[in-house]
Amino acid sequence: MNFTGKVLLTDDEAHIRKFLGLVLKRLGNPVIIEAANGQEAVTLYEKHKPDLVLLDVNMPVMDGVQALTQIRKHDPEALIIMLTSLTNRQTVEQCASLGALDYLRKDLPREEMIAQLTQIINDCFGPADSAPTEQSTAP
Repeated sequence: MNFTGKVLLTDDEAHIRKFLGLVLKRLGNPVIIEAANGQEAVTLYEKHKPDLVLLDVNMPVMDGVQALTQIRKHDPEALIIMLTSLTNRQTVEQCASLGALDYLRKDLPREEMIAQLTQIINDCFGPADSAPTEQSTAP
């Protein structure tokens, strides 16, 4: 895989951002934009218009659910994957109803996380190693 998209990686823990950044680099050469809280994520989303957002649920200043709502209000087509180390069915359902595409557990083993991110990216953008489609090259 050679994913070269722009990813907004949002988590309040720097070591998690570092780990996920390294995982993303295993998938290609993405541009990674980091945010430490939901408010930064909303601001950076509006500024950079990333292709994909990885958004932690529990953060200070503005949590991931609030950031998800704000980003989707700004861009209803935003591709957002929620990150969590604790799964709560109610939160998962709430985020799905607000437009999150998927959930990714931060405590997955590295190889499993790579496999899940690969699947998510393929689902969202098609196989990264294939030629661009007409749809993706349209203005």
